[in-house]
Amino acid sequence: MITLNTTYILAGLLFATYALFTLRDHGNPRRIVNALFWGVYAVTFLFGSMLPYFITGCLAIALAVLAGTGKLGKSKNNADQPVVVAQREAKAKRFGNKLFIPALLIPIVTLLGTLTLKYTPWVEGKNVTLISLVLGTVIAFIVALLMLRDSPLKAIKAGGQTMDTVGWAAILPQMLAALGALFALAGVGGVVANLVKDVIPMGSPLAVIIAYTFGMALFTMIMGNGFAAFPVMTAGIGLPLIFHQLGGNPAIMGAIGMLSGFCGTLMTPMAANFNIVPAALLELEDKYAVIKAQWLTGVLLLLVNTAFMYFFVFRF
Repeated sequence: MITLNTTYILAGLLFATYALFTLRDHGNPRRIVNALFWGVYAVTFLFGSMLPYFITGCLAIALAVLAGTGKLGKSKNNADQPVVVAQREAKAKRFGNKLFIPALLIPIVTLLGTLTLKYTPWVEGKNVTLISLVLGTVIAFIVALLMLRDSPLKAIKAGGQTMDTVGWAAILPQMLAALGALFALAGVGGVVANLVKDVIPMGSPLAVIIAYTFGMALFTMIMGNGFAAFPVMTAGIGLPLIFHQLGGNPAIMGAIGMLSGFCGTLMTPMAANFNIVPAALLELEDKYAVIKAQWLTGVLLLLVNTAFMYFFVFRF
């Protein structure tokens, strides 16, 4: 049976390969630190389920220390040489929009797998979506190789160079999501609820909703992940105040609450996978250019979400 641990092992092997290629890349003056970083990250995937929690925690701290040294960096490869650039442009003109086929295959296979694989005996049902996502990525990778008639080792090596370009920001969402789970277990939601009760009038539904939606956005900006903010803010404000005390619809509350959190995602560098990684991949001079281009959209959407929740959460 394919389980979630199977996907972790696959990811661990990929990151271990990145570490090996980076270590052998003598054109990268920071290859030692990069190799250590991706090597440690690979160990967390390959052996995380077997290691004691203390050791896993130490590995997470090691990743933070390596990232904090500021020594992570990309290789001085020949990807930007005029000849290589010309070859890439020629291939782009040759394939045109067909280049989007591998990228589109990932969500398509993920959706189909989520809907169908849960009925098969060879896939772990409770994690079928994540398994389908990995399956879609593997299929897209194979299709891309067949289309471009390229070497898988060359593709993996290029992927490692891309990860070196992105650096520590690539793993920040995973770390922040784990931190959000820890906050929820530590009872931060209860602390938030007590603070809200001391500050806002409980007889005002609008004030409570503003505290929830704006709190979701603010906590997402701090955590960098709406899924990390959701359990804390929902346990602290959503369930005890909007649902139990004011009788609001929990489905509407949860849906709009998540959308409010995503508004915070548009406005924070902590959401590295959305805001910092694209700037790094595009090699923009201003690493906050993405945030500057979309923060106003995030503010306007947050106001709309707040209004929608106020008008609908108590009426359905």
